[in-house]
Amino acid sequence: MHNPLPGVPLIESPLFPALASSCGFDAEEARIAHDLHHKGFAVFDFPDADLDARISAIQSRLGPRFGVDFADPASNKSGGETRVQDAWQQDADVRAIAANPQVIALLGKLYGRPAFPFQTLNFPVGTQQHAHSDSVHFSSLPERFMCGVWLAMEDISADAGPLFYYPGSHRWPVVTNAMIGRRGFGSDLGSAQDPFEPAWSAMCQAHGAEQEVFLARKGQALIWCANLLHGGSVQHDPRLTRWSQVTHYYFDDCIYYTPAFSDEATGQLQLRTIRAISDGKLRPNQYLGRALPPQAGLPKPTAGRKRRRLSSLVKQLFRRTV
Repeated sequence: MHNPLPGVPLIESPLFPALASSCGFDAEEARIAHDLHHKGFAVFDFPDADLDARISAIQSRLGPRFGVDFADPASNKSGGETRVQDAWQQDADVRAIAANPQVIALLGKLYGRPAFPFQTLNFPVGTQQHAHSDSVHFSSLPERFMCGVWLAMEDISADAGPLFYYPGSHRWPVVTNAMIGRRGFGSDLGSAQDPFEPAWSAMCQAHGAEQEVFLARKGQALIWCANLLHGGSVQHDPRLTRWSQVTHYYFDDCIYYTPAFSDEATGQLQLRTIRAISDGKLRPNQYLGRALPPQAGLPKPTAGRKRRRLSSLVKQLFRRTV
């Protein structure tokens, strides 16, 4: 397959309809690819014969960390901690779900370059999080080479604060600091998404977008594109749990950074140091096969010099690749 736009994820490419037939998708992969292209998300059954045992083990090991009495069906399940980040570092079953080889292979096929997991989040209840795009938290150059996979670890009730999303919102422009008129690099935020929420709300209103809710059954998973607006519904019944695992994935040969604290126009990027869950190896920030210039051996800079040096490194990289 010849793809004239390799710097755009395949399933987000304007050329996808013309290229899809030559991608070698089987019927299920073609359905998932079609849904991602048109709706920004796709539902599938998680491919792990040991999934039930893994879920039970994860709930048993992580449960005490949330400070909630899960044994009492009448207790308030939403009063404790709401998530554990990167439990894969200690929990083999969290890691196995994140590094599932079939999911990684599927994502690589859908996006047109190899995928790798880099972060996990485990939840016992719904997040009740406002609609947001992950693109302000995790992004890449080239853009949109990031996605999430949400796994239902039990049947999800409508009263338990289920996941919601705005179908098709992945096609909207990625909202950046430049678009909303703020400087991000070196800024301090209580919540990285707060400055962007008015813009997302305005876009939803302008498009007449309607929320859809995912009432998942245990073992179903949902892939969502980096720019899909999604969040957590209100938890109407605090006695209910909503066990789930989110794994975030990046793709090879990219620069990985946090847009909420970056200014792309000036080359000031808050770069991420990324380690793949699947093999434990660091993934270098690179562009078109060339890593960013090494920083080893340089004197430790002040905060101001760090910003200037990072800008210089990014400019060097782009000079070398044009």
